Amino acid sequence: MKNFVWEIEELSRPHVHIKDKNVVNQKLSRLIEDGFKKLQVVSDFDKTLTKQHENGKLHLSSFAMFSTCPSVTQEHKVTADELNRKYAPYEVDPTIPQDVKVQLMIEWWTKSEEILKGLSVTKDEIERVCGELCPSLRDGTKELFESLEANNVPILVFSAGLGDTVVAVLKHCQVYLSNVEVVSNFLKYNNNGIIEGFQNLVIHIYNKNEVAIKGTHFYHRIMDKENALLMGDSLGDASMVDGMENVKEVLKIGFLYERSEESLPSYMDTFDIVLVDDQTMDIPRAIIDLIKSKQIQGDCI
Repeated sequence: MKNFVWEIEELSRPHVHIKDKNVVNQKLSRLIEDGFKKLQVVSDFDKTLTKQHENGKLHLSSFAMFSTCPSVTQEHKVTADELNRKYAPYEVDPTIPQDVKVQLMIEWWTKSEEILKGLSVTKDEIERVCGELCPSLRDGTKELFESLEANNVPILVFSAGLGDTVVAVLKHCQVYLSNVEVVSNFLKYNNNGIIEGFQNLVIHIYNKNEVAIKGTHFYHRIMDKENALLMGDSLGDASMVDGMENVKEVLKIGFLYERSEESLPSYMDTFDIVLVDDQTMDIPRAIIDLIKSKQIQGDCI
């Protein structure tokens, strides 16, 4: 078996952490051998497709961007901020047991949905605000998405954030392409344009998995996709392909920024490749480029 890890020079950078290079090499070999025809990409949105920080400032999350809409009440903004200050530290605290953290996240998302009810914020307003405040995508995201579209690789953007905002940002950044599907918390409106909550079951960071798209048109596009390149910034993101019987191989990339020194061991146990304070798509692009080059060359594994 060839050593593909060494062929990707980006993997030798000091901020790249790999617990077991043999495992990564085996997974790369499978992805290369099967090529694009059996590959799908599954990615989180906030702090995964978007940069975690830029110019010394953290980027607004999809929910936070919604809160800046002019029609959002001051009461909602205050309560949303209080919830964020209370629960956000729990999300990145590596000392909290996962079962406890799951309950805390359910509390946060349930309360976040409740305070949306009764607001009157149109989709046009959300799109306009997202266009003005649009967070930067990781460097190279547009090129990555265009390469995947050109090679007919489906991209599932699985977000525990606000789907309406996620789609608006992807459209504004010109990456809401034909191969992209977003599974997230989309707003539900009544006939008078008043928000009633979310359309379906609340998606939080610990219940995201592809089971949620079964029965949809997108599900049929990935039924024969046995390999997945997964990207996320939280430990819960690593399970986004759980429950998909057809998936045989998953190469998991984790983006780590907050409390990185404390969290690195658990991230290395969970993800195959961990990138500390990397605001680019250099590694995913290098992997896709390697698959493309080997496919063209017809190299044997």
